[in-house]
Amino acid sequence: MGGKSLWVATASAACLAGLASGVFAQQPGMSFFVTSHGSGKGADLGGIAGADKLCQTLAQSAGAGGKTWHAYLSQPGSGGQPPVNARDRIGKGPWLNAKGMVIAKNIDELHGQNNLNKQTALTEKGQIVNGRGDTPNTHDILTGSRPDGTAFPPGEDTTCGNYTKSAEGAVQLGHADRQGLKDAEPDRSWNSSHPSRGCSQDNLKSSGGAGLLYCFASN
Repeated sequence: MGGKSLWVATASAACLAGLASGVFAQQPGMSFFVTSHGSGKGADLGGIAGADKLCQTLAQSAGAGGKTWHAYLSQPGSGGQPPVNARDRIGKGPWLNAKGMVIAKNIDELHGQNNLNKQTALTEKGQIVNGRGDTPNTHDILTGSRPDGTAFPPGEDTTCGNYTKSAEGAVQLGHADRQGLKDAEPDRSWNSSHPSRGCSQDNLKSSGGAGLLYCFASN
């Protein structure tokens, strides 16, 4: 067998072995991903702590569990407790996806001219999240946040009861693919496009979601 043929055969065997084992070669610097799945209970994540646990578990499964992972979620203050702002939970950046592409260099860039779009908002497995025009569309990402990454004022429910409800209520959503029904700023917003139609899994599916989250390495 010629040298070239031997190389091709060896590379093909290695590729097939990787596919069979389900291994995805992660970039060691991965510090951002969209969850490949949600809680399965709509917007009931077990609170922000439960959302953080989901991020950490999925990061661990992808070989990136050595970092501290936080979900990009905000919630209004209540009962004497201060608000929780998503932008304050995720470190200082820069953030890279599973393929080593830079999402944003810092907090200001993340909430300004970032590099988040359908091709870069990848899951921990390095997969593209279905967007507008795909079946099913799952581009709605739970954030509970305003465009600047801060919590809404107390009053109207924007977090499905601080991420504990799976029936009535609403949670603010962003579009991972930056596309909506119109070419308007809210439709293009990655973190604050529109409220959900409810808090159940079916409610989230009805507008193009699956209860997915943005996860960031905070260290």
